[in-house]
Amino acid sequence: MTKHIVLVPGFWLGAWAWDAVAADLRERGNRVTSLTLPGLAPDADRAGVTLSDQARAILDVADKGSVLVAHSGGAGPAYIATDIAPDRFERVIYIDAGPLADGLAINSELDESLTEWPLPTWAEQEASGNSLDGLDDATLARIRELAVPEPALVAREPLALSNPARRNVPTTIVCNALPSEVLLQFRDAGHPMAQELREIDAEYIDLPTSHWPMFSKPAELAEIIDKVANR
Repeated sequence: MTKHIVLVPGFWLGAWAWDAVAADLRERGNRVTSLTLPGLAPDADRAGVTLSDQARAILDVADKGSVLVAHSGGAGPAYIATDIAPDRFERVIYIDAGPLADGLAINSELDESLTEWPLPTWAEQEASGNSLDGLDDATLARIRELAVPEPALVAREPLALSNPARRNVPTTIVCNALPSEVLLQFRDAGHPMAQELREIDAEYIDLPTSHWPMFSKPAELAEIIDKVANR
């Protein structure tokens, strides 16, 4: 049976970030939708774009039984989508990310005067724990050329969740820059950014590579997504 896989990119990225993974998944017989979320088109007006706007864009393309794949900051709107319509999704797969608890923001410290948040330097990314392992200079240059600023509200506003049924959606966490062993330690210690995982019976799969595995290990990532989606 053909699975519909919805690919949600992380901050600063559009549907183009999934090109290699999407092509691989289609060759394996899947139906694939790669999203450019509201505010992430090059000419978009980013002021006022919210997590809710992005979640609704996911729901606009997700039909019954979709497998939702969300990378990094894309986990925020993805989790809201499962909160709004948990029965829409057969499974959600987070890529070097995970669901946040109600009331938490991805970057609550972002300057409130900003309407958009440009892609930080690679040194700043590495300092924050986002590994560049496996990304050559040409790939890094392409990402920076195509990346656009993230709508600031998406990063800064807290998630508003109300439906406990979201926790019943089968969940897989693919761990890249942050190994599953460390993530589980954070979960068990009650770290705020991992506390929602205490409420979810998730599985954890390690794929050691950069924080952007769709660029550093696209074939390996596609294989994992395909196997998880088509069990």
